[in-house]
Amino acid sequence: MGNFTLELLFHIIGIGSASGLFYKENSLLLIGDNSGFLYEYHLDSKALEQHPLIQNPTANIPKSEKPDFESITHFQDTLYIFGSGSTPKRNTMVEFDLNKKKKIKTNNLVDLYAVMQSFGDIKPEDFNLEGAVYDGDNWYLFNRGNGVSNKNTLFTLHAKKLSDEFSLLSNDYKLPKIKGIRSTFTDGVLVNDKLYFLATVEDTQSTYDDGAILGSFIGRIDLETMKIDFTKKITSINKFEGITVFSNSKEKIEFLLCEDKDTDELKTAIYKLVLDLK
Repeated sequence: MGNFTLELLFHIIGIGSASGLFYKENSLLLIGDNSGFLYEYHLDSKALEQHPLIQNPTANIPKSEKPDFESITHFQDTLYIFGSGSTPKRNTMVEFDLNKKKKIKTNNLVDLYAVMQSFGDIKPEDFNLEGAVYDGDNWYLFNRGNGVSNKNTLFTLHAKKLSDEFSLLSNDYKLPKIKGIRSTFTDGVLVNDKLYFLATVEDTQSTYDDGAILGSFIGRIDLETMKIDFTKKITSINKFEGITVFSNSKEKIEFLLCEDKDTDELKTAIYKLVLDLK
C-alpha cells in the first residue's frame, strides 16, 4: 500500500457516539452506540432523518440500558445492525429495509453469541462485536479484543441467514501497539475480496468502560489466506469506529470514517481516508 490522506469533511449535529456508517446514493446511514435510531444524513441538503430501531427510542440511552448498536452491514436492499453482545441487553440484530425505510425484523442473537464465545474461546466478559460484513453467503464478525484476554477475533459464518444452519470459523490476530497497548478491532468493510478493518488503541481492559484514546489503524485481511496484508497508523488522537466505501478505483480507495468521542454530545465528525493503492 502507498500513501494515505486523512481529512475532516464535516460534522453532523444530532448524532452522538457514532459507531457505524454506510454510504449509498449520496446519503449516509449511521448508528450510535447509545442511540435507538438509525440516522439518515443527506449530503446535498444536509437534512437528518431518524428511523426507530427499538421501541420508545431516544438519542442518549443510559449506558446500562442501551442496546449498544456497534456494527452495520448490508446486502442488496437490507441493512443489518448488530448489538455488541457485551452485556445481556446487547444481543439484538435489527434488519432494516432500505427501500421502505423501516425496521422489518428484530432478532435475538443470544444463542448465536454463546456459540461464538464457546467456539472462539472468549469469555462472556471479553465478548464485544464491533464490526460486521455480509456478502450474501458469509458473515464476517469482528470481536474487539479490549477485554482482559485481548482476543481480537474474526468469525466467519457461512450461512444465508443467521437463523439457518451454519459452519463457523475463527481467526485470532495480534494487532499493532501504541505505547505498549495493543490495538483492537472497531469495524470492517469488504472491498474487492479483501476485508479492510479499523483498529483503535484505548487505555482500558474493559468491554464496558472507556479509556484514554491513543490512536487508530487501518489494515487489510486477505480472505483466501485469512492473514493480514498490512496495517498502517492513521491518527494519534481519533477513535474511529465506523468505515464505509465512498469511492473505489484501481489507483485508490476513498473511505468515510466516523468517530466515537465517548461523550453525550450530539455531534459527530465524518472523515475521509484515501488509500493510494499504487
